[in-house]
Amino acid sequence: MLAAGNNPFQHIVEPLSPEVPGQRFFNLLKLGDPRYDRLPFSVRVLLESAIRNCDEFLVKSLDVENILNWQQTQTQSVEVPFRPARVILQDFTGVPAVVDFAAMRDAVMKLDGDPEKINPVCPADLVIDHSIQVDFNRKSDSLQKNQDLEFDRNRERFQFLKWGSKVFKNMRIIPPGSGIVHQVNLEYLARVVFNYDGFFYPDSLVGTDSHTTMIDGLGVLGWGVGGIEAEAVMLGQPISMVLPEVVGYKLHGTPDKLITSTDIVLTVTKHLRQVGVVGKFVEFFGPGVAQLSIADRATIANMCPEYGATAAFFPVDDISVKYLEQTGREPETLAYITKYLKAAGMFRDYNNIAQDPDFTHVVQLDLGTVVPCCSGPKRPQDRIPVSEMKTDFESCLGAKQGFKGFQVAPERHSTAVTFQFSGKEYTLGHGSVVIAAITSCTNTSNPSVMLGAGLLAKKAIEYGLNVKPYIKTSLSPGSGVVTYYLKKSGVMDFMSQLGFEVVGYGCMTCIGNSGPLPDSVVEAITKGDLVAAGVLSGNRNFEGRVHPNTRANYLASPPLVIAYAIAGTVRIDFEKEPIAVNSEGRQIFLRDIWPTRDEIQAVERTFVIPSMFREVYDKIEKVNDRWNSLVAPSDKLYTWDDKSTYIKSPPFFDGLTMKLSPPESIKDAYVLLNLGDSVTTDHISPAGNIARNSAAARYLTERGLTPREYNSYGSRRGNDAVMARGTFANIRLFNKFLDKQAPQTIHLPTGDTLDVFDAAERYRQSGVPLLVLAGKEYGSGSSRDWAAKGPFLLGIKAVLAESYERIHRSNLVGMGQITYFPNTENMTSTFVVS
Repeated sequence: MLAAGNNPFQHIVEPLSPEVPGQRFFNLLKLGDPRYDRLPFSVRVLLESAIRNCDEFLVKSLDVENILNWQQTQTQSVEVPFRPARVILQDFTGVPAVVDFAAMRDAVMKLDGDPEKINPVCPADLVIDHSIQVDFNRKSDSLQKNQDLEFDRNRERFQFLKWGSKVFKNMRIIPPGSGIVHQVNLEYLARVVFNYDGFFYPDSLVGTDSHTTMIDGLGVLGWGVGGIEAEAVMLGQPISMVLPEVVGYKLHGTPDKLITSTDIVLTVTKHLRQVGVVGKFVEFFGPGVAQLSIADRATIANMCPEYGATAAFFPVDDISVKYLEQTGREPETLAYITKYLKAAGMFRDYNNIAQDPDFTHVVQLDLGTVVPCCSGPKRPQDRIPVSEMKTDFESCLGAKQGFKGFQVAPERHSTAVTFQFSGKEYTLGHGSVVIAAITSCTNTSNPSVMLGAGLLAKKAIEYGLNVKPYIKTSLSPGSGVVTYYLKKSGVMDFMSQLGFEVVGYGCMTCIGNSGPLPDSVVEAITKGDLVAAGVLSGNRNFEGRVHPNTRANYLASPPLVIAYAIAGTVRIDFEKEPIAVNSEGRQIFLRDIWPTRDEIQAVERTFVIPSMFREVYDKIEKVNDRWNSLVAPSDKLYTWDDKSTYIKSPPFFDGLTMKLSPPESIKDAYVLLNLGDSVTTDHISPAGNIARNSAAARYLTERGLTPREYNSYGSRRGNDAVMARGTFANIRLFNKFLDKQAPQTIHLPTGDTLDVFDAAERYRQSGVPLLVLAGKEYGSGSSRDWAAKGPFLLGIKAVLAESYERIHRSNLVGMGQITYFPNTENMTSTFVVS
């Protein structure tokens, strides 16, 4: 997207190569402004966008000056516009966006406009990766069975998305079975530098998923936004953002040979959470960065939402270009990327301190101090050294209910429940592992940790170790490339023998699509009221997200996922206790089977090669036969099916007129919920399974569906009736009105305890507006627009919280809900409409 001919900065446009005058760029060095050389590299991307799109209407010269003057304006809450080069969506968030676009076309038609004018102006890629569940595992045909079931469950959604890909311009859809959106973005979709309409300019994006920041590891500035903001960008509107402070994060030192990138990222996550970077950019620099692969950098950037920053940027350097070459990008593309970034002053040498820009402030980490670690049991920022896992879990057992507590009475800490599985007897206790999943974009994009897991599995098999059969093990790679190099290197067979068969290509366990546990396991957990554990290589472990029956969930590297699966419990000190005793009676310790970085890198150099990336991605848009054969309409308006439980015309545009109605005052409102700190978007609008006793289940049952057909909340985001009923339906929601975890509240006029939706309905029938009270960090977690749309449909007019997660607050405001920061010095302060 380029500004019209009245751009006041046309004088700095020049050809990138004199011999090709038609391919030009805005040469920021020709500004001749010494402030540019001191700007953080991430701010330079914002500046280039403002200069290129300056039209003195949406983007003004004053905006350019404010960005150039970042040293002064960064602390003054100055708002600037930003026009990303593209938008990326996954299907859980993409379906409601396409539903909104379809409804917009209807609304424009009703107002006698041209519905075909409703199209994405900004290029949008949608990757279908959130629909597949782990229904089958441990068998060689698990992948095919899960994909077949995915298609059967989601045919209507997929048909709708295929309609969207036909009728909307500038929208590309990557079919199911291709991989996880952020890994596909990293390996295939990322341009790094755009070559479009005769201009070169930096790739940048926003995405409807919090972990869009993963792409920052490749030097592409991007972050997560809600669906509401993303739709505005798709329609050509710039994002209005407060010019951020930029924290410089200096990496130095050399990591120990037994350390994984997951250990580094969990250490960085806890550190930055303590530093306090909410709403800020973090930009990495220092000689330690040059020691990290792009996969390592992307792993750190992926976890950006967990330490609260807006973006976690690694400027492009030689290693970035080598990664692009490794992943199959063409030589001519690599040539203009390097030439453009160097010409524009955006190419980094991390060993050259003269290139270090100015930062708001600097923090640093010695990579040599990093130790093996996990995070949990309920939040990604709660890092635990592996050597302390046993003692930490046992202290959490008895601690007061909270982020680090389960409030189990001391006399119950040794509870053991026996059960039968496949004709044999087993025992579960507190801390028993029942889910072990190598999953999510965070780690499956990283060959070092994936090959590390494979090498560990190989050694485990050679020592005669196994995984108990009732543990739900799974491997969901982020792309077909992962399976390719695991097979070529010979480690896939060993992973399969331990139960880690490929079950699908998508965001599975990490989003809550972990599928059912065996009935006998669930019965044992319920009978003993056990704190069972899940261990996953994901980025989110909030309560109720992974599985309703795993109250403790730990984030770990893929090798550690396998290690805890073999051990069968998180109540183990790997340094002092054997991971298992083999059939010969020999004690095997984790150190006996743990691969070193040198071992892993030797395999990676041999087997992770450009040809496999080209082979996988050359056919990515046509690889799914069922998608290819799916018939979808091509009418410019969507034909809504009133009987559909997946796709429904939303009410947001009902009664729309050319004249906007004035806002109304909130009077005599009731509090629907009284919540505490760190209420996540998973608490507000869960993505996982639909409980059989929920309001959403009753709605689906009334329409003839059986429990096995409910699917998940995430898959039904195209139906507002389901999503309204699913709002605040997380079974781990803690409502102070009830003083317990339950998706319920008290209807204050009658004192009745009801499901949240049913209570809201009573208030609605009485014409009563509603409020929500909350503590700190309200709306943390995924950038989920239904966490704002759902409360809007329940009649919630305002949320009064001590603080808000950035994206969620924006979504609330976008849905017309008031957000309020209490003034503790003056409790009579009035509401503030943002």
